[in-house]
Amino acid sequence: MEYVALLRGINVGGNNKVVMSELRAQIAAEGFGHVRTYINSGNLLFETAADASREDVAQTVEDILARHYDFPIRLALLTAQDYLAQLDELPDWWHGEVARRDALFYTRGLDRDHVRERIEAMELGDEAVHFGEHAVFWGKFDEKNFLRTAYHKRLLREDFYRQVTIRSGSTVEKIAAMLSQD
Repeated sequence: MEYVALLRGINVGGNNKVVMSELRAQIAAEGFGHVRTYINSGNLLFETAADASREDVAQTVEDILARHYDFPIRLALLTAQDYLAQLDELPDWWHGEVARRDALFYTRGLDRDHVRERIEAMELGDEAVHFGEHAVFWGKFDEKNFLRTAYHKRLLREDFYRQVTIRSGSTVEKIAAMLSQD
């Protein structure tokens, strides 16, 4: 079974440093196979035995992170199949002419209903939001109005912000390409 683990808040502004080569070695040392990363922001892909439960895999990865790093690292964990299926369900605007696209992946333990409720209460400007099973997909259509978007003005202030892990649209697609070529 192939998994995607998306780590939150590492290697941002020189804080919470995680060296990707060391992370790959730590994950591989626990018996996970075909371990690889994409860029320096905590995108981790690996394989497990087919009979390993998602909960066991998530707990093992969390335990590895807790043993090796002295700061908490939240993660979103998706099977490759779930990741790719999520992208197949995206609305047309995601693939259109969008100035900025971001995916806010739900980390483990996050109250997804609360996130949806808070985002739906926002007055969206030139933006579109799609609530997926594993992430909120957010598009901003006009670059010059970005500073006036709810995404820019409100998201950072939300209580759930530190419990989502955000990836740009291009990173989302690169991970999908890496999964598809395996």
